[in-house]
Amino acid sequence: MPVEHAVIIGAGIAGLTAALSLSRRGISSEIFEQADELTEVGAGLQLSPNASRILADLGILDGLSRIWLEPESIRLISGSSLRQLAAVPAGKFARQRWGAPYGVLHRTTLQEALLAAVKADPLCRLRLGMRIEAGPPPAERPADVVIGADGVWSKLRQSIAGSPSPRFSGNIAYRFTIAEDEAPDFLDRTSVSAFLGGSAHLVSYPLKETGSVNMVAITAGNIAPQAWQSEPTAEQRAQLRSRLAGWNAAIVSLLERQRKLTFWPLFETTSGAWQDGRSVLIGDAAHAMMPFAAQGAAMAIEDAYELAAFVSDRPVAEALALFESHRVPRIAKLRQRGAFNKFAYHARGPIRIGRDLVLGLKPPQSLAADLDWIYGYSATQP
Repeated sequence: MPVEHAVIIGAGIAGLTAALSLSRRGISSEIFEQADELTEVGAGLQLSPNASRILADLGILDGLSRIWLEPESIRLISGSSLRQLAAVPAGKFARQRWGAPYGVLHRTTLQEALLAAVKADPLCRLRLGMRIEAGPPPAERPADVVIGADGVWSKLRQSIAGSPSPRFSGNIAYRFTIAEDEAPDFLDRTSVSAFLGGSAHLVSYPLKETGSVNMVAITAGNIAPQAWQSEPTAEQRAQLRSRLAGWNAAIVSLLERQRKLTFWPLFETTSGAWQDGRSVLIGDAAHAMMPFAAQGAAMAIEDAYELAAFVSDRPVAEALALFESHRVPRIAKLRQRGAFNKFAYHARGPIRIGRDLVLGLKPPQSLAADLDWIYGYSATQP
Protein backbone atom coordinates (compact mmCIF):
# COMPACT_ATOMS: atom_id res chain seq x y z
CA MET A 1 0.00 0.00 0.00
CA PRO A 2 1.16 3.61 -0.53
CA VAL A 3 2.82 5.54 2.29
CA GLU A 4 0.55 7.06 4.93
CA HIS A 5 3.15 8.15 7.48
CA ALA A 6 6.86 8.91 7.13
CA VAL A 7 9.77 9.51 9.45
CA ILE A 8 12.27 12.10 8.21
CA ILE A 9 15.73 12.38 9.73
CA GLY A 10 17.12 15.90 9.35
CA ALA A 11 15.37 19.28 9.27
CA GLY A 12 17.45 21.03 6.65
CA ILE A 13 16.24 22.11 3.23
CA ALA A 14 15.76 18.51 2.03
CA GLY A 15 13.92 17.31 5.14
CA LEU A 16 11.55 20.26 5.47
CA THR A 17 10.76 20.22 1.75
CA ALA A 18 10.06 16.49 1.98
CA ALA A 19 7.60 17.02 4.85
CA LEU A 20 5.71 19.71 2.93
CA SER A 21 5.72 17.67 -0.28
CA LEU A 22 4.34 14.63 1.54
CA SER A 23 1.67 16.74 3.24
CA ARG A 24 0.52 18.07 -0.13
CA ARG A 25 -0.35 14.45 -0.97
CA GLY A 26 -2.08 13.77 2.34
CA ILE A 27 0.89 11.97 3.97
CA SER A 28 1.82 12.81 7.54
CA SER A 29 5.41 12.93 8.79
CA GLU A 30 7.58 13.27 11.87
CA ILE A 31 10.87 15.13 11.39
CA PHE A 32 13.69 14.25 13.78
CA GLU A 33 16.45 16.83 14.13
CA GLN A 34 19.43 16.50 16.47
CA ALA A 35 19.83 20.26 17.01
CA ASP A 36 17.90 21.87 19.86
CA GLU A 37 17.09 24.78 17.56
CA LEU A 38 17.41 25.28 13.84
CA THR A 39 20.22 27.62 12.85
CA GLU A 40 21.20 27.35 9.17
CA VAL A 41 24.90 27.35 8.48
CA GLY A 42 26.41 28.87 5.36
CA ALA A 43 25.54 32.15 3.77
CA GLY A 44 24.23 32.77 0.28
CA LEU A 45 22.15 30.44 -1.85
CA GLN A 46 21.21 30.44 -5.53
CA LEU A 47 17.77 29.05 -6.36
CA SER A 48 17.34 28.31 -10.05
CA PRO A 49 13.94 27.94 -11.79
CA ASN A 50 13.83 24.14 -11.43
CA ALA A 51 13.80 24.63 -7.65
CA SER A 52 11.72 27.80 -7.40
CA ARG A 53 9.00 26.10 -9.51
CA ILE A 54 8.64 23.50 -6.76
CA LEU A 55 8.63 26.10 -3.99
CA ALA A 56 5.83 27.89 -5.82
CA ASP A 57 3.78 24.68 -5.84
CA LEU A 58 4.39 24.26 -2.10
CA GLY A 59 3.24 27.83 -1.39
CA ILE A 60 6.68 29.07 -0.33
CA LEU A 61 7.76 31.19 -3.28
CA ASP A 62 5.52 34.24 -2.88
CA GLY A 63 7.03 35.08 0.50
CA LEU A 64 10.57 34.58 -0.76
CA SER A 65 9.98 36.69 -3.86
CA ARG A 66 9.16 39.70 -1.73
CA ILE A 67 12.56 39.71 -0.05
CA TRP A 68 15.08 37.99 -2.32
CA LEU A 69 16.85 39.40 -5.37
CA GLU A 70 16.27 38.16 -8.91
CA PRO A 71 19.63 38.89 -10.55
CA GLU A 72 19.63 40.52 -13.95
CA SER A 73 22.25 38.08 -15.24
CA ILE A 74 24.78 35.40 -14.39
CA ARG A 75 28.14 36.80 -15.46
CA LEU A 76 31.45 35.08 -16.15
CA ILE A 77 34.37 37.47 -15.61
CA SER A 78 38.13 37.21 -15.99
CA GLY A 79 39.79 37.08 -12.58
CA SER A 80 42.85 38.82 -13.95
CA SER A 81 41.47 41.62 -16.16
CA LEU A 82 37.94 41.90 -14.66
CA ARG A 83 36.65 41.80 -18.25
CA GLN A 84 33.25 40.19 -18.75
CA LEU A 85 33.63 37.01 -20.81
CA ALA A 86 29.96 36.05 -21.11
CA ALA A 87 26.59 36.50 -19.43
CA VAL A 88 23.39 34.49 -19.21
CA PRO A 89 20.33 36.73 -18.81
CA ALA A 90 18.17 36.04 -15.74
CA GLY A 91 15.54 38.30 -14.13
CA LYS A 92 12.46 38.60 -16.37
CA PHE A 93 14.21 36.48 -18.99
CA ALA A 94 14.36 33.52 -16.57
CA ARG A 95 10.65 33.75 -15.82
CA GLN A 96 9.82 33.89 -19.51
CA ARG A 97 12.18 31.16 -20.73
CA TRP A 98 11.96 28.68 -17.87
CA GLY A 99 8.59 29.59 -16.38
CA ALA A 100 9.93 30.34 -12.91
CA PRO A 101 12.33 32.84 -11.31
CA TYR A 102 16.04 32.66 -10.53
CA GLY A 103 16.69 34.13 -7.10
CA VAL A 104 19.54 34.67 -4.65
CA LEU A 105 19.02 34.81 -0.90
CA HIS A 106 20.50 33.92 2.45
CA ARG A 107 20.13 30.23 3.35
CA THR A 108 18.49 31.25 6.61
CA THR A 109 15.73 33.00 4.65
CA LEU A 110 14.77 29.78 2.88
CA GLN A 111 15.17 27.72 6.05
CA GLU A 112 12.85 30.01 7.99
CA ALA A 113 10.21 30.01 5.22
CA LEU A 114 10.18 26.21 5.06
CA LEU A 115 10.15 25.93 8.85
CA ALA A 116 7.20 28.30 9.21
CA ALA A 117 5.23 26.30 6.64
CA VAL A 118 6.04 23.01 8.42
CA LYS A 119 4.99 24.38 11.81
CA ALA A 120 1.70 25.60 10.34
CA ASP A 121 0.95 22.24 8.68
CA PRO A 122 -1.11 19.81 10.80
CA LEU A 123 0.36 16.80 8.96
CA CYS A 124 3.94 17.76 9.91
CA ARG A 125 5.49 17.22 13.35
CA LEU A 126 8.97 18.60 14.06
CA ARG A 127 10.92 17.07 16.94
CA LEU A 128 14.11 18.90 17.90
CA GLY A 129 16.95 17.69 20.09
CA MET A 130 16.54 14.12 18.81
CA ARG A 131 19.88 12.58 17.88
CA ILE A 132 19.41 9.34 15.94
CA GLU A 133 22.56 7.22 16.00
CA ALA A 134 21.20 3.79 15.09
CA GLY A 135 17.95 1.87 15.02
CA PRO A 136 14.45 3.19 14.31
CA PRO A 137 13.54 6.67 15.56
CA PRO A 138 11.01 6.81 18.43
CA ALA A 139 8.09 7.76 16.21
CA GLU A 140 4.60 8.32 17.62
CA ARG A 141 3.13 5.93 15.05
CA PRO A 142 4.61 3.25 12.78
CA ALA A 143 6.35 4.74 9.78
CA ASP A 144 5.88 3.28 6.31
CA VAL A 145 9.16 4.80 5.15
CA VAL A 146 12.21 6.40 6.75
CA ILE A 147 13.77 9.27 4.82
CA GLY A 148 17.38 10.21 5.43
CA ALA A 149 17.79 13.94 4.86
CA ASP A 150 20.66 14.20 7.32
CA GLY A 151 23.41 15.48 5.04
CA VAL A 152 26.78 14.26 3.90
CA TRP A 153 27.52 12.62 7.30
CA SER A 154 24.19 10.77 7.29
CA LYS A 155 23.62 8.22 10.06
CA LEU A 156 20.79 6.52 8.18
CA ARG A 157 23.09 5.89 5.21
CA GLN A 158 25.15 3.56 7.38
CA SER A 159 22.19 1.15 7.60
CA ILE A 160 21.64 0.93 3.83
CA ALA A 161 23.77 -1.76 2.22
CA GLY A 162 25.90 -0.49 -0.66
CA SER A 163 25.15 3.15 0.09
CA PRO A 164 27.56 5.89 -1.08
CA SER A 165 30.60 6.83 0.99
CA PRO A 166 31.58 10.46 1.70
CA ARG A 167 35.06 11.61 0.78
CA PHE A 168 36.95 14.87 0.69
CA SER A 169 36.74 16.27 -2.82
CA GLY A 170 40.10 18.05 -2.75
CA ASN A 171 38.33 21.42 -2.92
CA ILE A 172 37.99 24.17 -0.30
CA ALA A 173 35.41 26.94 -0.15
CA TYR A 174 36.44 30.19 1.57
CA ARG A 175 33.22 32.01 2.45
CA PHE A 176 32.56 35.54 3.69
CA THR A 177 30.15 38.43 3.29
CA ILE A 178 30.73 42.15 2.86
CA ALA A 179 28.35 44.95 3.77
CA GLU A 180 26.99 46.26 0.48
CA ASP A 181 28.02 49.84 1.23
CA GLU A 182 31.60 48.64 1.85
CA ALA A 183 31.91 46.37 -1.19
CA PRO A 184 34.29 47.50 -3.98
CA ASP A 185 32.82 48.82 -7.21
CA PHE A 186 33.84 45.79 -9.28
CA LEU A 187 31.30 43.66 -7.38
CA ASP A 188 28.01 43.90 -9.30
CA ARG A 189 25.01 44.69 -7.09
CA THR A 190 22.47 43.36 -9.60
CA SER A 191 23.91 40.06 -10.85
CA VAL A 192 25.58 36.80 -9.94
CA SER A 193 29.26 37.13 -10.90
CA ALA A 194 31.80 34.30 -11.25
CA PHE A 195 35.41 35.48 -11.50
CA LEU A 196 37.49 32.82 -13.24
CA GLY A 197 41.21 32.24 -12.82
CA GLY A 198 43.83 29.53 -12.90
CA SER A 199 43.25 27.03 -10.07
CA ALA A 200 40.38 28.99 -8.46
CA HIS A 201 37.17 30.90 -9.00
CA LEU A 202 35.25 33.45 -6.92
CA VAL A 203 31.46 33.82 -6.91
CA SER A 204 29.67 36.93 -5.65
CA TYR A 205 26.08 38.11 -5.51
CA PRO A 206 24.06 40.51 -3.39
CA LEU A 207 21.88 39.36 -0.52
CA LYS A 208 19.06 41.87 -0.60
CA GLU A 209 17.49 40.90 2.71
CA THR A 210 20.74 41.36 4.66
CA GLY A 211 22.20 44.31 2.76
CA SER A 212 25.39 42.40 2.06
CA VAL A 213 27.31 40.73 -0.75
CA ASN A 214 27.89 37.00 -0.50
CA MET A 215 31.37 35.82 -1.52
CA VAL A 216 32.82 32.33 -1.93
CA ALA A 217 36.22 31.47 -3.35
CA ILE A 218 36.74 27.82 -4.35
CA THR A 219 40.13 26.26 -4.91
CA ALA A 220 42.04 23.03 -4.31
CA GLY A 221 43.40 22.33 -0.84
CA ASN A 222 44.14 19.78 1.85
CA ILE A 223 42.40 19.21 5.19
CA ALA A 224 41.79 16.69 7.93
CA PRO A 225 38.54 14.73 7.58
CA GLN A 226 35.44 16.60 8.74
CA ALA A 227 37.45 19.74 9.64
CA TRP A 228 34.94 22.24 8.34
CA GLN A 229 33.24 25.53 9.04
CA SER A 230 36.25 27.00 10.83
CA GLU A 231 38.55 29.97 10.43
CA PRO A 232 41.50 29.24 8.12
CA THR A 233 44.94 28.94 9.66
CA ALA A 234 47.81 31.13 8.52
CA GLU A 235 49.01 28.22 6.38
CA GLN A 236 45.58 27.84 4.76
CA ARG A 237 45.41 31.57 4.04
CA ALA A 238 48.83 31.34 2.43
CA GLN A 239 47.59 28.42 0.34
CA LEU A 240 44.66 30.51 -0.89
CA ARG A 241 47.01 33.38 -1.70
CA SER A 242 49.22 31.08 -3.77
CA ARG A 243 46.20 29.95 -5.78
CA LEU A 244 45.48 33.57 -6.69
CA ALA A 245 48.81 34.17 -8.42
CA GLY A 246 48.12 36.24 -11.52
CA TRP A 247 44.72 37.43 -10.32
CA ASN A 248 43.69 41.08 -10.37
CA ALA A 249 45.24 42.96 -7.46
CA ALA A 250 41.85 44.34 -6.36
CA ILE A 251 40.48 40.82 -5.84
CA VAL A 252 43.62 39.63 -4.06
CA SER A 253 43.53 42.65 -1.77
CA LEU A 254 39.84 42.11 -1.02
CA LEU A 255 40.46 38.54 0.08
CA GLU A 256 43.54 39.40 2.12
CA ARG A 257 41.62 42.08 4.05
CA GLN A 258 38.93 39.66 5.22
CA ARG A 259 39.47 38.66 8.83
CA LYS A 260 36.27 36.58 9.05
CA LEU A 261 36.82 33.98 6.38
CA THR A 262 35.14 30.60 6.85
CA PHE A 263 37.24 27.63 5.79
CA TRP A 264 34.81 25.08 4.35
CA PRO A 265 36.19 21.77 2.99
CA LEU A 266 33.89 20.32 0.35
CA PHE A 267 32.90 16.68 0.69
CA GLU A 268 31.12 14.57 -1.87
CA THR A 269 29.63 11.08 -1.96
CA THR A 270 30.62 8.32 -4.33
CA SER A 271 28.02 6.34 -6.26
CA GLY A 272 26.00 3.72 -4.40
CA ALA A 273 22.53 2.63 -3.29
CA TRP A 274 20.09 5.28 -2.07
CA GLN A 275 17.44 2.92 -0.69
CA ASP A 276 16.76 -0.57 0.59
CA GLY A 277 13.01 -0.86 0.08
CA ARG A 278 12.21 0.58 3.52
CA SER A 279 14.54 3.58 3.91
CA VAL A 280 15.73 6.15 1.38
CA LEU A 281 18.34 8.92 1.19
CA ILE A 282 17.78 12.34 -0.36
CA GLY A 283 19.85 15.48 -0.85
CA ASP A 284 23.46 15.45 0.35
CA ALA A 285 22.89 12.17 2.19
CA ALA A 286 22.46 10.50 -1.20
CA HIS A 287 24.61 12.56 -3.56
CA ALA A 288 26.60 15.39 -2.03
CA MET A 289 28.21 17.14 -4.96
CA MET A 290 30.52 20.04 -5.72
CA PRO A 291 28.98 23.52 -6.16
CA PHE A 292 30.37 24.06 -9.66
CA ALA A 293 26.86 23.95 -11.15
CA ALA A 294 25.18 25.73 -8.17
CA GLN A 295 22.59 22.93 -7.91
CA GLY A 296 23.10 21.36 -4.48
CA ALA A 297 20.03 22.90 -2.83
CA ALA A 298 17.98 22.56 -6.02
CA MET A 299 18.69 18.82 -6.19
CA ALA A 300 17.65 18.39 -2.55
CA ILE A 301 14.38 20.18 -3.30
CA GLU A 302 13.79 18.11 -6.45
CA ASP A 303 14.55 14.88 -4.54
CA ALA A 304 12.10 15.70 -1.77
CA TYR A 305 9.29 16.70 -4.12
CA GLU A 306 9.67 13.76 -6.47
CA LEU A 307 10.01 11.22 -3.67
CA ALA A 308 6.64 12.33 -2.32
CA ALA A 309 5.09 11.83 -5.75
CA PHE A 310 6.45 8.29 -6.06
CA VAL A 311 5.41 7.08 -2.59
CA SER A 312 1.92 8.59 -2.77
CA ASP A 313 0.41 5.95 -5.05
CA ARG A 314 2.67 2.87 -5.03
CA PRO A 315 3.83 0.20 -2.57
CA VAL A 316 6.86 1.48 -0.67
CA ALA A 317 9.54 -0.87 -2.04
CA GLU A 318 8.41 -0.31 -5.62
CA ALA A 319 8.17 3.46 -5.11
CA LEU A 320 11.68 3.75 -3.66
CA ALA A 321 13.24 1.65 -6.43
CA LEU A 322 11.50 3.75 -9.10
CA PHE A 323 12.50 6.97 -7.35
CA GLU A 324 16.16 5.96 -7.29
CA SER A 325 16.23 4.85 -10.93
CA HIS A 326 14.49 8.08 -11.91
CA ARG A 327 16.82 10.42 -10.02
CA VAL A 328 20.23 8.79 -10.53
CA PRO A 329 20.66 9.75 -14.24
CA ARG A 330 19.88 13.42 -13.55
CA ILE A 331 22.31 13.58 -10.65
CA ALA A 332 25.00 11.85 -12.75
CA LYS A 333 24.51 14.34 -15.58
CA LEU A 334 24.81 17.25 -13.15
CA ARG A 335 28.02 15.81 -11.73
CA GLN A 336 29.40 15.74 -15.26
CA ARG A 337 28.33 19.35 -15.79
CA GLY A 338 29.98 20.35 -12.52
CA ALA A 339 33.23 18.62 -13.51
CA PHE A 340 33.20 20.40 -16.85
CA ASN A 341 32.56 23.76 -15.17
CA LYS A 342 35.46 23.19 -12.79
CA PHE A 343 37.75 22.41 -15.73
CA ALA A 344 36.58 25.55 -17.56
CA TYR A 345 36.54 27.89 -14.56
CA HIS A 346 40.03 26.92 -13.36
CA ALA A 347 41.65 26.70 -16.80
CA ARG A 348 45.22 27.90 -17.30
CA GLY A 349 47.45 28.79 -20.23
CA PRO A 350 46.25 27.97 -23.77
CA ILE A 351 43.10 26.29 -22.48
CA ARG A 352 42.12 29.50 -20.70
CA ILE A 353 42.70 31.52 -23.86
CA GLY A 354 40.56 29.10 -25.85
CA ARG A 355 37.84 29.20 -23.21
CA ASP A 356 37.70 32.98 -23.31
CA LEU A 357 37.45 32.99 -27.11
CA VAL A 358 34.65 30.43 -27.15
CA LEU A 359 32.67 32.23 -24.45
CA GLY A 360 33.08 35.53 -26.28
CA LEU A 361 31.59 34.07 -29.45
CA LYS A 362 28.51 32.52 -27.83
CA PRO A 363 25.42 34.78 -27.79
CA PRO A 364 23.36 34.96 -24.57
CA GLN A 365 20.52 32.92 -26.07
CA SER A 366 22.94 30.09 -26.85
CA LEU A 367 24.33 30.14 -23.32
CA ALA A 368 20.78 30.01 -21.95
CA ALA A 369 19.92 27.07 -24.19
CA ASP A 370 22.79 25.11 -22.63
CA LEU A 371 20.95 25.41 -19.29
CA ASP A 372 17.47 24.40 -20.49
CA TRP A 373 17.83 20.80 -19.30
CA ILE A 374 18.68 22.05 -15.80
CA TYR A 375 16.48 25.10 -15.33
CA GLY A 376 13.56 23.96 -17.47
CA TYR A 377 13.16 20.64 -15.65
CA SER A 378 9.65 19.95 -14.37
CA ALA A 379 9.60 17.64 -11.38
CA THR A 380 7.39 14.56 -11.46
CA GLN A 381 3.76 15.21 -10.59
CA PRO A 382 1.56 12.57 -8.90
